[in-house]
Amino acid sequence: MSHDDSSTTDGQTVDGRRLALAYLDEAWEDALLDGIAPDCVAHAALFAALKELVLSFGEEATARFAEKLPERIRSGGYTLPSLPH
Repeated sequence: MSHDDSSTTDGQTVDGRRLALAYLDEAWEDALLDGIAPDCVAHAALFAALKELVLSFGEEATARFAEKLPERIRSGGYTLPSLPH
């Protein structure tokens, strides 16, 4: 993880991430429809993501990435805008 994972200029990477997120959103919805609690799905998704990052980049690089998560969470990096009612 030598690059900034919050942005990229590689169009294929951006498209790939968007497509991957669409697949994950669909799997997430399927799990909820099957009665799995949202927090269980979230924990499983985080575990799967961190496991893959460790396999791809190693423990140290993944730990450095994870160290930045509190700041990104607190600054709204994972908050979606509210939809109008």
